[in-house]
Amino acid sequence: METHALRLASYNLRKCRGTDGRRAPGRILDVINGIGADVVALQEADMRLGPRPAALPARMIESHTDFIALPVNTSPVSVGWHGNAILVRKTATVEAVHRLELPGLEPRGAVAVDLPDLRVVGVHLGLLRSSRQKQLHAIRARLATLDPRPTVILGDFNEWSQTQGLDPLKDAFEITAPGRSFHANRPMAALDRIAFSDRIEMRDAGVVQTVLSQRASDHLPVWADLRLPS
Repeated sequence: METHALRLASYNLRKCRGTDGRRAPGRILDVINGIGADVVALQEADMRLGPRPAALPARMIESHTDFIALPVNTSPVSVGWHGNAILVRKTATVEAVHRLELPGLEPRGAVAVDLPDLRVVGVHLGLLRSSRQKQLHAIRARLATLDPRPTVILGDFNEWSQTQGLDPLKDAFEITAPGRSFHANRPMAALDRIAFSDRIEMRDAGVVQTVLSQRASDHLPVWADLRLPS
């Protein structure tokens, strides 16, 4: 069976406010450019209140990177939906984009993109484990209504335990925590995870821990190199 490689990444931007208190979207883009990913799932890419204006503007993404932000937003001033955005290379073939409504005590949603050989779902799960599990069940239920294809779910899972809390995925996904990604100044927790379905092989994974990434956000980006069936 032929395969091809793809690098996926996830990054919680904290609305582009760094650990030094500065809000600097250009610094975030420098970090993203250094990852070398093909697809990047972003969390907290928009401000939280009102019409949720983009903390990381789409025009900056297009002018300072080789990425575009997919049209998951429902507000014209946002770059994401519930703060979640997905970046793909400008040359990528995008077949469909999805918004997934999620339950919980606070408003949450997930976003997904269908590429020719892969579905990528970006998430930012709730603060309570009970909410997170309901949200994962909702994601699985929505995915079951779409055409089957190899799938990766990645983002800020907000789960501090390495062994508990993600049961709704375990029957169909391999879940990896590439490393401790929070807090960026002193990483103690692997909150940012990558889950991939069968027929996908993970070759490598890691956390981007540099001087720049430790200042740009309170989370460090995580990445994984995957081999996909073609």
